[in-house]
Amino acid sequence: MLIGPWLCELAQPPALWPTLERSCRRGVICTVKARWCLLALGFGIGLTHYHHSTRCGGTSIVHLFEWRWADIAEECENYLAPNGFGAVQISPPSENIVVTEPWRPWWERYQPISYKLCSRSGTEQELRDMICRCNKVGVKIYADVVINHMCAASAGEGRRSTCGSYFNASEEEFPSVPYSASHFNDDKCTTASGNIENYQDIYQVRDCRLLGLLDLAHRKEHVRERVANYMNSLVDMGVAGFRVDACKHMWPEDLKAIYSRLNNLNTQWFPEGSKPFIYQEVIDLGGEPIKASDYSGLGHVTEFKYGAKLGSVIRRWNGDKLADLKTWGEGCGLMPSNQALVFVDNHDNQRGHGAGGASILTFWEPRMYKMAVAFMLAHPYGVTRLMSSYRWDRSLVDGKDQNDWMGPPSYPDGSTKPVPINPDGSCGGGWVCEHRWPQIRNMVMFRNEANAEPLSNWWDNGENQIAFGRGDRGFIVINNDNCTLDAFLQTGMPAGSYCDVISGQRTAAGCTGKLITVGQDGKAHFTIKATEQDPIIAIHAGSKL
Repeated sequence: MLIGPWLCELAQPPALWPTLERSCRRGVICTVKARWCLLALGFGIGLTHYHHSTRCGGTSIVHLFEWRWADIAEECENYLAPNGFGAVQISPPSENIVVTEPWRPWWERYQPISYKLCSRSGTEQELRDMICRCNKVGVKIYADVVINHMCAASAGEGRRSTCGSYFNASEEEFPSVPYSASHFNDDKCTTASGNIENYQDIYQVRDCRLLGLLDLAHRKEHVRERVANYMNSLVDMGVAGFRVDACKHMWPEDLKAIYSRLNNLNTQWFPEGSKPFIYQEVIDLGGEPIKASDYSGLGHVTEFKYGAKLGSVIRRWNGDKLADLKTWGEGCGLMPSNQALVFVDNHDNQRGHGAGGASILTFWEPRMYKMAVAFMLAHPYGVTRLMSSYRWDRSLVDGKDQNDWMGPPSYPDGSTKPVPINPDGSCGGGWVCEHRWPQIRNMVMFRNEANAEPLSNWWDNGENQIAFGRGDRGFIVINNDNCTLDAFLQTGMPAGSYCDVISGQRTAAGCTGKLITVGQDGKAHFTIKATEQDPIIAIHAGSKL
């Protein structure tokens, strides 16, 4: 499907991805000579919205939160593709209100003004270029789309928006879409305030305003058409799917009607008939009538209980311990694995927003965070998404961060700063880039190597020392106890020497970390002191010397 002069060629095998010529520029029109990667694998793309479409072997999504399109394009080419990442979740690309009090908060991007494609991440042309370049090296793009609402009713009127479009929130007029008062749910909401007041009432949750945000009437044909057209504009550019914001606040039948109108993926990069991968934000921690399962027939659903429960286990709260993870998944009250999009933290709950509470682990506590992420990437449950954050000046008062609104590293005019890469591969300038931490990067490769292999050879000491394998492709050991782990364990791995990918990695010269020897019987000796910075050992087929 031709989409204009930003087309690229996907003709190079994976071995050439690190050195691909950056030819996705305006004016370069190419033809597709090969889609052998996706076709040969026979998975990841299908005829429903359930499939996670990633490149050869890439199984994990990384959320490059608030990154500029130009920086994402560079990251796809220089880091993500060579290191086995499958996809990027990008911040909402649509035009949003410009908030100056507080100054340019992160959440302004979740208050749309129109479906024009200009934001502080870049212009529409830069967005097209990024999608093209990432697809060219086999890294898919999933767009975060905000379709439940427009900006807050209190936003006033004017052109304070990222594209300069006029709006009048008090009159519910958004001429650039266009939407007017008849396209909102005011006539259906029964609360005096017009806002959601009771989360036990499904009609309030789905027909009233979320935190004062103007709630769209998705039952109306015009709204369905406008939303579908917006999403299709991104599909036609080459995005592979969507994270759909605030699905809990929309009726499933309305979402089904919108999803049914989505185009097949762009055949420039995907096999004919491929559908977008959809994962829906539904906060369901239990205790409310709206359930994640209400939406699982439409696509994947965010499993918020995952990070909350795993955080509690790693923190050893309320008697929780690693040994309890033997039944991790549906056995622990999580949704079915083939419906779940899982994460340790996300852009909301790392700030105390959204769901999960104080148990959520983030980059602020790196030792425990790396344990949680390593477990997530090693365990077969769900489709995994990693967080890539930026730092902000926290100001905790009575346990609440007064600066939880702060936007990305920016210049005085509010424009987002580039992401600088340090000589050691880490990020500077206030960007955290957890996905570039060596331990996390190497566990992404572990998951790729072990993909589709069942969990095997579980071991635990009854407390906070565990180990498990993934068939004969990988094995991980974690010590979260106060004493040394010292054990001979059945790995299920072929005999040989393996490089631990947590303390180092395999190189042409050998291994830069711990060396693990697996005997002919599949057993190996593991020692992890309780005081180690990263009390984890992980080996996989790709780390065999």
